Amino acid sequence: MSFSGNVKEELIRCVDSARHCRIAEIAAIIVFDGEIVRKPGQGADLRVSSENESILRKYFTLLEKTFKIDGEVSIDKRIVRKNNRFTIDVDDQETAIRILQAVKILAEDRTPMPTEALVNQMVIQKNCCKRAFLRGAFLCAGSISDPEKFYHFEIVCSSRAKAVQMQELIQSFEIDAKIVKRKKYDVVYVKEGAQIVELLGLMGASISLLNLENVRILKDMRNSVNRKVNCETANINKTVNAAVKQVEDILYIRDTVGLEKLPENLEETALLRLEYPQASLKELGALFSPPVGKSGVNHRLRKIGSIAEQLREVKEEQV
Repeated sequence: MSFSGNVKEELIRCVDSARHCRIAEIAAIIVFDGEIVRKPGQGADLRVSSENESILRKYFTLLEKTFKIDGEVSIDKRIVRKNNRFTIDVDDQETAIRILQAVKILAEDRTPMPTEALVNQMVIQKNCCKRAFLRGAFLCAGSISDPEKFYHFEIVCSSRAKAVQMQELIQSFEIDAKIVKRKKYDVVYVKEGAQIVELLGLMGASISLLNLENVRILKDMRNSVNRKVNCETANINKTVNAAVKQVEDILYIRDTVGLEKLPENLEETALLRLEYPQASLKELGALFSPPVGKSGVNHRLRKIGSIAEQLREVKEEQV
């Protein structure tokens, strides 16, 4: 199962004890996966359909706990499968009305409450209800990428107005959610790994949170090691290139005027560099008697380089 699937499986098992939080999660499921189906002469059914049967089972559990729905008919008989989607209806008119009034889709007088928003603000006044609504929204319309590859959390909304409200809900927890248009949908997304971890905690996916944190720690360690290796490799290349140039300068002096023409300290340095071409400045300095510091060795080699350049210029002028 994918990481996103594992998160949803964990969230499906999470049921709030507070009635107002259960109502908020029911509201999210109805907003994203529900519809009111009118039947001629029979009133209307409150219908929720999903490709994930487990979501419908949770939805019915929430209804049972919150509205004391008669459980005489088993959940297996209530769920109908058609064209790879599962559907469950609340066909009792009074129960459907109670549910719609609780999620503020219907007013107390049973008239529709006009709104283009994602959810009535009265349903998500408390932070705990916002978290429950976020959980329901993610179950129905959300996904998380495999954190081994990259970090990406998203919830797909059917309109810009709904996406903006979802963005504001997430931002109320100081998480940087953004919106992008994808075909006919507006997608609310979060890209930062630490903030996705926080979202998992808000929704109640503590096990998935720990799994994601483990992945983040391993990735950070690998990145840190790679940075250090790259830095050390760059330093080694720099040292090697400098040593190669130093040896070239020394050989040029030897082949033109002879190393014996150099001052005694520079001649000693040149001979040691030729004998130990791979030694670092510090290692080279330790070979002198008495030892010479790293800066002292570097100063001598720079003087040797200057002499070599002067000899090259003289030769070019003669040519």
